[in-house]
Amino acid sequence: MSDVILSRIAEALTWTGRYVERADATGRILDAYLHRMLEDPWRDEDVACRSLYAILGVDAGGQRVDMQQVLDQLAFDARSTCSIEGALGAARLNARSAREAVSSEMWECLNSTWHALADQRMAARRTGPYAYLELVRRRAALFFGLADSTMSRDDSWRFVVLGRSLERVDMTVRLLSVRVLDAAHAPDWPTLLSASGADEAYARVYGGFGDTPRVAEFLLLDRDFPRSALHALTTAEECLTALGRPRQDPARRPIGRMRTRLEYLDTHALEDQLPALLRDLQQACMASADAVADRFFPYQGPVEWAQEGA
Repeated sequence: MSDVILSRIAEALTWTGRYVERADATGRILDAYLHRMLEDPWRDEDVACRSLYAILGVDAGGQRVDMQQVLDQLAFDARSTCSIEGALGAARLNARSAREAVSSEMWECLNSTWHALADQRMAARRTGPYAYLELVRRRAALFFGLADSTMSRDDSWRFVVLGRSLERVDMTVRLLSVRVLDAAHAPDWPTLLSASGADEAYARVYGGFGDTPRVAEFLLLDRDFPRSALHALTTAEECLTALGRPRQDPARRPIGRMRTRLEYLDTHALEDQLPALLRDLQQACMASADAVADRFFPYQGPVEWAQEGA
């Protein structure tokens, strides 16, 4: 098998991991906001929707925004990889391009999920999006569970996990950035925990609900919670190490630096350092992703499957 084919498979696997994680994270965020709006009917819908747009980097425009518009754009739009349906469609196309590297069960999980979305979308317009979002979360968990249980711990598995880890850090940073940097559209701390799937894990560690800035500490620095930035960076660095990347490699270096910085961060100074820390985390992940592409996907010419959307 030629190096060009190998590089294309590596890229397809990395983006499969990223897109499935993106769909899962977006589904969790939407579900958390929808439940908060049900619990608090006096909450301003336009402000909540603009907060969702801010998290996912979408321009809300100047007109009033409602939740149906948000769902159409962030859940049901098959043309954009910023939406759930678009991300899952891109993941399916990438997995199909790497069929020899993923297990049959992983492929069947993505393929059946994609074909089930149309019916779930129609049902969501009649009865609400909760079953749709639950399907996405369950199938994403199933996909990564199948990756862990049906793939050898070889380079193919590492590229899937590397893509998932980089996307996971990015989504955690996006959530916290809106809370810290954009007061006008800021979600509350419990919503952030719920959107990260971290509310129960947080309660077990701290014995209470997440109504304090300690939530940021948990989502960034907890060594045991798999969606924390520190845990995801550690996993990404382990993948790059196993792929043969030395410490001074441009892909591994920014990840390792941020992982070390988080590991030894003085938690008492976290609140003051948070804006700069979130900015540096996002830049480190972008630098690592670019370096991974330069090192492992060095070919010319167009690709047939969906790439990163604007």
